Amino acid sequence: MKQIIAMGGGGFSMEPENLLLDRYILEQSSAERPKVCFLGTASGDAPGYIERFYEAFRTLPCEPSHLSLFKLPEGDLKAYMLEQDVIYVGGGNTRSMLALWREWGMDEMLREAYERGVVLAGLSAGAICWFEEGVTDSVTGQLGAIRALGLLPGSHCPHYDGEAERRPGYRGLLQSGEIGDGIAADDGVALHYRDGKLHRIVSSRPAAQAYRVELKDGTVQETVLDTEFLGAVD
Repeated sequence: MKQIIAMGGGGFSMEPENLLLDRYILEQSSAERPKVCFLGTASGDAPGYIERFYEAFRTLPCEPSHLSLFKLPEGDLKAYMLEQDVIYVGGGNTRSMLALWREWGMDEMLREAYERGVVLAGLSAGAICWFEEGVTDSVTGQLGAIRALGLLPGSHCPHYDGEAERRPGYRGLLQSGEIGDGIAADDGVALHYRDGKLHRIVSSRPAAQAYRVELKDGTVQETVLDTEFLGAVD
């Protein structure tokens, strides 16, 4: 089974005291202690980001590691990627990340890992990357459309409730025809795809939601999608 879990925001980097989404990702692997590799490419492999990953995932039932394209592991890069159970992609600059991945052939390695059943996950840039296209702020102060890896159909917009410009930005790009229909996710929401189809939507925040966003007869329409809160309900 092929699986992708795309988070609009949240996880250890945004909610260090709330690891509900990170636990959910690990639970989708069939391994008892899954090998989970963090790709911090979009942040330029920021040391603090990588450190926060280890601080969180060392408390979880897994074997964490990270991959930097600036300090490559010894041995075969492709073999290293394919031996993982989960690949978790961090946030940052989507355009720079994709360019670097393509230069190193990481886009094809990730595609092969996906086909072999490695769980792919990530937030923000690490969510946009799996779709055909997405809404990115890779150019500072400017939202735009970007072509991504195309493992999942349609477009994606993360941080739908977390950044004020995201909702009007996505809607504007749809209206102008610069991007196609897709799905938006609030911070704290994870879109779980199985074999390319949306299987389940879960959240680490009670009020967080996901939306189908489409252009119909020249008007942008949003449809709220059923989202399951992973925490205890008071």
